[in-house]
Amino acid sequence: MILPALFFYLFAGVCVASAVMVIVSRNPVHSVLFLILTFVNASGLFVLMGAEFLAMILVVVYVGAVAVLFLFVIMMLDVDFVELREGFIQYLPVGIVIGGIFLFELLLTVGVWVINPTLTGSITAPIPANVSNTEALGLVLYTKYIHYFQAAGMVLLVAMIGAIVLTLRHKASVKRQDINVQNARTPELAMRVRKVAAGQGLQDTDAAEWVQ
Repeated sequence: MILPALFFYLFAGVCVASAVMVIVSRNPVHSVLFLILTFVNASGLFVLMGAEFLAMILVVVYVGAVAVLFLFVIMMLDVDFVELREGFIQYLPVGIVIGGIFLFELLLTVGVWVINPTLTGSITAPIPANVSNTEALGLVLYTKYIHYFQAAGMVLLVAMIGAIVLTLRHKASVKRQDINVQNARTPELAMRVRKVAAGQGLQDTDAAEWVQ
């Protein structure tokens, strides 16, 4: 029992510390790196709980895709965060009011929250001994909660399509290929054969005939 407890305190401590550093760090790249460290330690906590599937999903999806995507976007866009912080003092009173409302709601929720001892047994179903954690999760997810699962998938699909539509911009100066024109090209349009006399090269006046 001592070894699992030591690993629990190790993962939990590093997870909380790295989560605080995500907010405190001034460099956004460092914040994303601390976020990855938070996800890895949270997956370690899931492994200690016996939820290896959730740990794998947390590492593969969030660390391998979401956090790395954030990192690449931040590094490639080269966002000027100094300019973004110029209006910080202006919006500080509004942020304090909103933060105070959230803090009041959290304290109100924690203050009136009571653990029902029979609640855990009412929402769980017996799992056969020969079924793994991943298989049991799939059986519950695709049978009892299939409608919620499909609804969540539709919400994510709509969000993805909305993000693509909002970020899609057509610029007039960008050259794009028209597939119909490309398929309609013939050898006569794409190539012209000319006989050049010995010792005589192409002239600059012939350039328009060669470029079609």
